[in-house]
Amino acid sequence: MSENTSVIAPARLFKSLILDADSLIPKVVPQAVKNTEIVSGNGGPGTIKKVQFGEGSQFKYVVQQIDEVDAEKLTYNYTVIEGDVLGDAVEKISYATKVIAGQGGGSILKNTATYFTKADHVIPDEQIKQGKEKSFGLFKIVEAYLVANPDAYN
Repeated sequence: MSENTSVIAPARLFKSLILDADSLIPKVVPQAVKNTEIVSGNGGPGTIKKVQFGEGSQFKYVVQQIDEVDAEKLTYNYTVIEGDVLGDAVEKISYATKVIAGQGGGSILKNTATYFTKADHVIPDEQIKQGKEKSFGLFKIVEAYLVANPDAYN
């Protein structure tokens, strides 16, 4: 589990980082994410999305299944079900995200990742740490964009 604090209000952070991530992230971090396309579904639970990573990534793509989106509770859960990020050892990775109120009108982004490995493979701690660091870097770029653009996502 990881927690990231932000100066951005919870609803605004959720709207930008979760609900509009498919548009916002390629715009502010094109080297990380090139584009996202909906393969099937309407954006709600059961939707399948393919994310093409940018040239700055060591991976090419992932396919995600949205498990839950709750804009009132500010929760979002999805599962990576395909892609080179899984490698030979991982069957799937499930992510649970929740945005809660933080200090001074800001927020706290809570993330939990659950790795489902094949056979008895163990994911090295260093690999998990690197994934968290990349996510945190992306989070900080989006936060900086929101600070610099106070009218965005209100």
